[in-house]
Amino acid sequence: MLKFDHLTLPVSDWRRSRDWYIERLGMKLEFELAERRTAALQDEHDFTIFVQQMDDPRPAGLALYFQVQDVEVAHRSLAARGVRFTHAPQPVFWGYGAELADPDGYLVRLWDERTMKQKGSS
Repeated sequence: MLKFDHLTLPVSDWRRSRDWYIERLGMKLEFELAERRTAALQDEHDFTIFVQQMDDPRPAGLALYFQVQDVEVAHRSLAARGVRFTHAPQPVFWGYGAELADPDGYLVRLWDERTMKQKGSS
């Protein structure tokens, strides 16, 4: 059985992305390698995203999905802290949730199991 536990995300400024994911989404810094322009950011379930600075990052088509306990509460809490959302929780083609973009334009989608079942598109 496989367990997906790391992802490398090409970014235009690794420090800016590191700070954004820590300050906005509450991820923690696992480690960083300044000489490689890379930071390892971990969620509370030990999934790690490596933000790695590259000369030509291409965000088209990539979206990150984060499951939260309650998407409505998470949206209100993050919005109150100044996080700008593309849209609040609502029915979307992938179910039900909120969407924002990181500093490089990668889509970040938040969802929870309860509202996905109750309000998600079928």
